[in-house]
Amino acid sequence: MPAGIKQPGGSVKFTNLAVVRMRKGKQKFELACYKNKVMDFRNDIEDKLDEVLQVDTIWEKVGNKVHNDADIKKAWPGIDMNEVILDILKHGEVQIGQKERNAETERIKHEVLDIVASQLINPTTKALYPTTMIEKALDTLSSQSTNRTAEKQPETAPETAGGDVDVKKPQYKWRGVIPGKDAKPQAIFAMRCLVEHQPIAVARVQMKIRVTCPTSVLKQGVKSVPKAQHEKETGNGEEKAHGSVKDVLLGYFAEVPSQETIGAEWEAVGLIEPGTFKTMSEFINGHTKGRGNIEVLDTAVGKEV
Repeated sequence: MPAGIKQPGGSVKFTNLAVVRMRKGKQKFELACYKNKVMDFRNDIEDKLDEVLQVDTIWEKVGNKVHNDADIKKAWPGIDMNEVILDILKHGEVQIGQKERNAETERIKHEVLDIVASQLINPTTKALYPTTMIEKALDTLSSQSTNRTAEKQPETAPETAGGDVDVKKPQYKWRGVIPGKDAKPQAIFAMRCLVEHQPIAVARVQMKIRVTCPTSVLKQGVKSVPKAQHEKETGNGEEKAHGSVKDVLLGYFAEVPSQETIGAEWEAVGLIEPGTFKTMSEFINGHTKGRGNIEVLDTAVGKEV
């Protein structure tokens, strides 16, 4: 821990820099930190300040102008300098340089592409796309979003010929990777955009499952059941009426599954959307009282190209 504030002379150059900035009144106070260590410190992974701070100095502008002690004591009256540094580190706003920002954006971009490429297939060949093709497809969507002139939407939804309001599905628009945001939610949004706009033919990778259920349960009536998660995400999450337990189970499959009845037990093997699994599992548990079962045979049905 630093005993005081060091005052480096002249301009100082840093690499791998993240600036942590805090404003007090009209003044700002900055620390020069290592980019990859700030969040580790805040998450209690790193507790050594020497590993976080590039220099134990409080700046008015990092690398150029150091704050004098009088300004710091006025902003934090009666507070030890070490505690001031900790306060800025814990509660200040993290800034990174342009070079580091570009590197971080590239890292997130590649992570997004890897996730998307592992979750989308060509619906005809069932083949996974390479990341280069996914990248080109997303670039196409990004260009379309940038070049398309914004159109004014009507204040009320248009009516159909029968007088019903025509409610359209949400329109997803991809504008590129957002720096500083986790890759996983961005990848999910990218997949929604690709599936909706189809710059290349894509469909979600499907899971292969086996469902078993007593035949005595299959004929039981079901009033309604919530749609699967992937349907909710596209704006169709309302409940819908169903017939029997068997009707509901078959409705969850992406295509008609292979079916077999052995004695008093019915078995179906087929493909479902990944977002369907949780809803389907809950339905089976709730309507068969533990007598039915769902088993994952393959988490990602697709093949490398």
